Formats: sequence, C-alpha cells, structure tokens
Amino acid sequence: MNDRKQQVIIKAHELFIDRGFQATSIQDILDYTGISKGTFYNYFSSKNELLIALFKTLIVEMETKRNSLLVGRDSASIEVFKKQIETQMNTNRKNRLLTLFEEVVLSPDEEIKEFIKESQARMLQWVYHRFEDLFSVDAKPHLLDCAIMFLGILHQNTKYYARTHGSTVNIQLVVNYTVNRIEKIVKEVTDSGEQLIDPDDLKNWLPDAELKDQSRKEELNDAVLCMKRKLKPSADCAHYYELLEFIRDEFTQSKEPRHYLMKSALTTLQTTLPSSVAPDLERVEEIIKGCQARA
Repeated sequence: MNDRKQQVIIKAHELFIDRGFQATSIQDILDYTGISKGTFYNYFSSKNELLIALFKTLIVEMETKRNSLLVGRDSASIEVFKKQIETQMNTNRKNRLLTLFEEVVLSPDEEIKEFIKESQARMLQWVYHRFEDLFSVDAKPHLLDCAIMFLGILHQNTKYYARTHGSTVNIQLVVNYTVNRIEKIVKEVTDSGEQLIDPDDLKNWLPDAELKDQSRKEELNDAVLCMKRKLKPSADCAHYYELLEFIRDEFTQSKEPRHYLMKSALTTLQTTLPSSVAPDLERVEEIIKGCQARA
C-alpha cells in the first residue's frame, strides 16, 4: 500500500472517530486529506470500501501486536494468552475499532456486513485454536463452545465494568477475571461431555479457502516477526525492514497480491540478508509460492 493511500486511511479514521462514519461525507474526506475526487476514486470505489480498508489496517495492527507476544514463548502458557487478549483489547480501544464496528454493524451494505461477519468468525477461530494450545486433548470437542462463551463473557464483563468505572477500565483485571472463569468452565463442560456446537461448524462460517488463507497470513506474519527479531541493529536493517514490511503488507492486505513484486523483494533479501535468518526467509518464500500455486 503506497504512503499516500495509507495517509488517506489514517486521516479518514480521525474523521470517523470525531464525527462518526455515517456523518462523514466523501467531500469531508477530500477537504481533510487534501486529495482530489479523482485520486480518492483511484484508491477506493466508495466510502464503504475505504472503511473496509481501514478495518483491515487496524486488524492487521492488532494481530501483529498480539501474535508477536508468542514469538519465543510457550503457546500453552495461560499468562501469554492473557497478555495477548489484553494487547488486543488495548489496541482496539486506542483505535476505537469496536465503536466503528457498532456504528456499521446494521449497515445495509452487503460487503460491510459480510466483512464484519467474517472478522468475528476469524476472531472466534483464533480463540478456538489458542484454546487447543491451552487445554487438554479431551477438551477439544468442547472448545468451540467455550471460545464462544469466552468472547461473550469478556464482552459483557468489559461493558458492565465500564458502566461502573467509566473510561478507566482496568483491562488487565477484566481479562484476568474472565480467563480464570473460562478455565473452570472448560473443565466443567469437558467433564459433563455436553456439546452445543461442533467445531467442524467453523468451516461453514469461514470457508476452507478462507481458513487456509488466514492461516497462511498468520504464518507469514510470524516468520517476518522472527526475522526482524533475529536481525542485529545495523545501517542495513532499515532497508531489510522496509522490504519485509512490504512483503507482509502485500501478502496480508492486498486482495490480489502482486507476486512479481514480492519475488523481486525476496530476491534482494536472499542476496543481502545474513545466513542466520535464511531458514525464515525460505519459509516466507514457501508460503508465498504455496499461495501462488493455489491461485
């Protein structure tokens, strides 16, 4: 994504937070960003498409921060999971993501509705898979039920805690309390043997292709984060980081990733990066090739 387009998204975000999405017109965006109508429509087909681009940018930011906490850590640690949820909630609060979601959740626009529905399903999928890391194999048939309950309880606990304490919500306290409760619930549901929703139903909410695409994006994001952590600070690092960020953004955010550009960036990295990160770079290349072959 070019810098100018990204700047338009950032400025539009400021307007949506200040005035609300519905109350902000395209002309407001043009006036605030200083771009022409032609440039706007070169970037986005509509205000709704701009909103979806904003959502994607904010979600990638949140997922990047959340997933980075797992690098070099034990995925079975409940404390790491708590930190991931705290990071997600704090990032979303900073960006007012839920406020924007709530404003447009009843939008008649089918693309926005479908995007929100899929985003919620992806979040549920992530919690379900993290629960697989955290709990015993015996609990697996019940973990989708527990993931659904966890997200519902977390949302309501946060909502009513905020009603009592105002804007000074202690996210760490709410998350810690809620995760401690879900640990007990998982054990109780597993012991009971009851199941409300089969985990295979996730495939109906996120088609197999979407599940695979999301998994590839997360895998590539993790590989890039590993490489950046391994690289020692040097004059060349800024250039390496720039190329790695380009590959990640192109792969995770573009509807039709430009494989020839990613290949060019990979070629440059292959000839300049130190050997210590070669396995991670090969992993990135394999992920991209796998996606290209499927396309």
